[in-house]
Amino acid sequence: MINDLSKLRNIGISAHIDSGKTTLTERILYYTNRIHAIHEVRGKDGVGAKMDFMELERERGITITSAATHCEWDNHHINIIDTPGHVDFTIEVERALRVLDGAILVLCSVGGVQSQSFTVDRQMKRYNVPRIAFVNKCDRTGANPIKVRDQLREKLGHNPVLLQLPIGLEDKLEGVVDLIEMKAIRFAGKAGDDMEEGPIPDNMKDDVASYREQLLDAVSMFSDELMEAILEDRITNDLIYQAVRKGTLDLKLTPVMIGSAYKNVGVQLLLDGVIRYLPSPPDIKNEAINLSNDTEEMIELQSDPTMPTVLLAFKLEDGRYGQLTYLRIYQGSLARDTFITNTRTGKKHKAGRLVRMHADEMEDVLEASAGDIIAIFGLDCNSGDTFTDGSVNVSMTSMFVPDPVISLSIKPVDSKAEINLAKALRRFTKEDPTFHVEVDQESGETVIKGMGELQLDVYIERMKREYNALVETSPPQVAYRETITQRADFNYTHKKQTGGSGQYGRVAGFMEPCEDNEFEFVDKIVGGSIPRQFISAVNKGFASMVKKGTIIGSPVTGVRVTINDGASHSVDSSDIAFQEAARGAWRETFNKARPKILEPIMHVAVEGPTEFSGNVLTTLMQRRGMIIGSHEDGGITRIEAEVPLADMFGYSTVLRSNTQGKAEFTMEFSRYLQVPASIAEELTEKAKEKAASRK
Repeated sequence: MINDLSKLRNIGISAHIDSGKTTLTERILYYTNRIHAIHEVRGKDGVGAKMDFMELERERGITITSAATHCEWDNHHINIIDTPGHVDFTIEVERALRVLDGAILVLCSVGGVQSQSFTVDRQMKRYNVPRIAFVNKCDRTGANPIKVRDQLREKLGHNPVLLQLPIGLEDKLEGVVDLIEMKAIRFAGKAGDDMEEGPIPDNMKDDVASYREQLLDAVSMFSDELMEAILEDRITNDLIYQAVRKGTLDLKLTPVMIGSAYKNVGVQLLLDGVIRYLPSPPDIKNEAINLSNDTEEMIELQSDPTMPTVLLAFKLEDGRYGQLTYLRIYQGSLARDTFITNTRTGKKHKAGRLVRMHADEMEDVLEASAGDIIAIFGLDCNSGDTFTDGSVNVSMTSMFVPDPVISLSIKPVDSKAEINLAKALRRFTKEDPTFHVEVDQESGETVIKGMGELQLDVYIERMKREYNALVETSPPQVAYRETITQRADFNYTHKKQTGGSGQYGRVAGFMEPCEDNEFEFVDKIVGGSIPRQFISAVNKGFASMVKKGTIIGSPVTGVRVTINDGASHSVDSSDIAFQEAARGAWRETFNKARPKILEPIMHVAVEGPTEFSGNVLTTLMQRRGMIIGSHEDGGITRIEAEVPLADMFGYSTVLRSNTQGKAEFTMEFSRYLQVPASIAEELTEKAKEKAASRK
């Protein structure tokens, strides 16, 4: 159990794909003596990085699932979560940042601020996570950390401050100059273990003086004491450290550190920065919703081991010994064999085996306290559930979960695979909130939904490897939507007489487009023409029709229904009668409101050598892409476009073949737009054929 919470750090390492997150984590584990040999992500020894422990991760050379570990540095305990860079696995970053106190934003010194850097930065801002920027890969051709510092300001709106300057760049990278300590630090030895301090090189003295002045100007804004010390020429390193820390914790300053994880330069200094500048649990304000009354007021939690226990389950995994639940303890403490209550279900659970994770290895612990991140076996819950010791009734705010944009029909090849598939789907949907499974009511097909092709590919491969569930897949399906384009009035009466009391309900009003909400119900009944007790039934009836439009059977969005008149019967009116009246009114009116089909539009960012930019533009235009900007820097061109998801399937293969494999792309959902008339006709015909084949 960690007693001094000021010596605890919970950090995440996040970045764009291939910025070197996992390589950096590998070096951190080596220098903190958690591992005793360094292995590369795509190393020739075939071992792979410690944090990429899944077989699929090692084969593909990417991080698929966030992995937790912990280490000790300078008498401080650090919990680390290494997160994926690919946008398809963005939920892994989302849930990690939800529970972390600080983060390292890794940026490539050549690529700078790239497409996924924007997404990661948005996620950090969403959860108010202070961060250090680490400009990695300064050994690569074209490295320019000053340019990256400027991009942090221009593109992400940060207030970045360089704390170091590189000694040499590209293949001449030797070390860094510390602008606070005013000394040169070189990294020698087989793995950069030996840090050699020395004087600043003569050819750098002017630059160092200039950048130190910029540093002092920026950080003195956060310390009156430092500002006075600058005027009186009595600056101390501690005053600068305190000012940088305050600016970082206030989210008004981003310290920028420099190095190369692969070449073992600057990692130890980055660890010093984590200790100096990133927050400990007591530095962060954490709140929970008070469920004891109806006001749902927010109450502040204290990082105090003696107070009532509050925990958040933020990640689930199917381990070798059953479900493994990752927990962040926000208040109080948790000991083995004590009881905790799930505030969502009200169920009590006994805390069984508590472990501290080190990638796929685990170390048993008997007790953990506020601020810590641990895992527990045998806890039946969902991702995002809050647990307490029963003395308080609170709930932590849940994490942001984006909606899936792509779906795929899957079918087991035989009855054995069917049983195994059911097990796999149960596990994956529980673990990953962005992975959805549903059965198409009309076709009986099992449909899986996710954030992108790569995510669904990975899950299908995992079904085969981990569950021996062989499945056949049909082409990916796009999550189309339907909406209306004009107002249409309705006046519908539902009347049914079958002996005894019948059913009677009349609803009148109008249906109109509504941009802000998926579905909105407005009650403008006056004079009791529809009794108050039946209004909710009318709402329920209309809302039930939103699930399926009349053109291609896709969900309906952007519709406002207003009721302003109606009628009831003293005997025959009921909830069911008014629900049916609402459904009938919808069926009668929807087509009068000129419905149209909407398709998901993706924001696509392609990066590659400038020589291939013409080819890239062609591949995007062929896919109905609308170019929204391009930027050339250091021989690398970044092209941004909005492209319909329906045209993006198989794009990675086309892009590789048109750029000799040198370009890469990321995409994320942007918005829904109306499909062109020709495609709408095609979709409508397919929907009719599908419906006819079922009859």
